[in-house]
Amino acid sequence: QVHLVESGGGLVQTGDSLRLSCAASGPISLPTMGWFRQAPGKDREFVGGIRYSGDGTDYADSVRGRFTISRDNAKNTVYLQMNSLKPEDTAIYNCAARRSAFVSRMSVTYDYWGQGTQVTVSS
Repeated sequence: QVHLVESGGGLVQTGDSLRLSCAASGPISLPTMGWFRQAPGKDREFVGGIRYSGDGTDYADSVRGRFTISRDNAKNTVYLQMNSLKPEDTAIYNCAARRSAFVSRMSVTYDYWGQGTQVTVSS
């Protein structure tokens, strides 16, 4: 069973930075990883994703230029560096994994999910 565990969330102020981590364990390789978020009363939305090689990334327009996804395959860990945080970034952030080699913006295409970590940005 593949297990994903997020960490690094917290309460910060507008303009601050946070780095989320997603540690993966389990019997299979996970070519593609994604980050999603869900704010209270809103649908889950795609934040960004990264291919196994790290050379293929995709970001939601709302975070492009502020957020950066990276991965350390030796550690089975994916990171989400979040800079210039805004109150509208407040949400529960989940990492997800899919067997496909390509990043998808659709949450239903991901096979495994972490429990999530709360990010709160105060104004």
